[in-house]
Amino acid sequence: MNIPIGVLAVIVTLRYVQESKPPQARRVDFAGFAVFTVGLVALVYGLIRANEHGWTNEVSIVAWAVAAVLLAAFPLVERAVEQPMFDFSLFRKPTFVGGSIAAFAMNGSLFAMLLYFTLYLQEVLGYSALQTGLRLAVITGATLFTAIPAGRLSAHVPVRWLIGPGLLMVGAGLLLMRGLDAGSDWTHLIPGFLVAGLGSGLVNPPLASTAVGVVEPRQAGMASGINSTFRQVGIATSVAALGSILATHTAGATGPAARAAFVSGLNELLLIAGILALVGSVASIALIRRKDFVVHEPEARGPAASAGGAAREAEPAVV
Repeated sequence: MNIPIGVLAVIVTLRYVQESKPPQARRVDFAGFAVFTVGLVALVYGLIRANEHGWTNEVSIVAWAVAAVLLAAFPLVERAVEQPMFDFSLFRKPTFVGGSIAAFAMNGSLFAMLLYFTLYLQEVLGYSALQTGLRLAVITGATLFTAIPAGRLSAHVPVRWLIGPGLLMVGAGLLLMRGLDAGSDWTHLIPGFLVAGLGSGLVNPPLASTAVGVVEPRQAGMASGINSTFRQVGIATSVAALGSILATHTAGATGPAARAAFVSGLNELLLIAGILALVGSVASIALIRRKDFVVHEPEARGPAASAGGAAREAEPAVV
């Protein structure tokens, strides 16, 4: 299904997006890439392994030790290479930190829970894949309802007052879904689906521009990549960790007891994911600041324009 969407995206990009090239080509940071990738794979593998064999199995412990060493060494590696793929100086800006935390929290909460909603609807309630997708479309519909206005509002309202309240709604929606029992139907989830979906629509449009909005154009690719990395790390680690927690509830359960065990575990996952979203909300409101954003002026042409551009640069640039 992603193939036609990807092809369309490429065509639209080639037609409408202006080509840009850095003044100097950058080298690929193979050392940083290797250390970070192997460290992240070890972390996620350890969590998945714990899902199958328990949290104290030797393989998981070794994997986590490898992950800890490599991820701790990653900043040192990046400091040593000439052109790092991950510029840690960006984290000196509170807004960049807040946006990264928000990205992690958004993907690690609602988006990670989509897997377990699917399992609940199909494996516990017995819905088909199509029926499950239609029910999860409640979240999508609510997201679309707020996403378009949020994109427009981000040009006029400080983005922390979109991202922060949006994550607050996501957390509240996840907590609202709790209280499931073995006899619950999917309709119990609808209020939470709506609230979390509306919150997701408030978060994603302004969050996409927050990372690149606080850096100069030459660093936009790196900033966007770091923000995307936090999204992917959030969903990867959260899915693995939540799966391990769910497995502790369902281990050995059969028959009617399996349904009750799954629902009990799902309630715990909703609590954890909801708290994560609320933490992201608080961090967003506290760290994302208006003054950190940079206004990117068009390139000046001619002496008069250059003087005007210099005058504009002297002013504080905020969005």
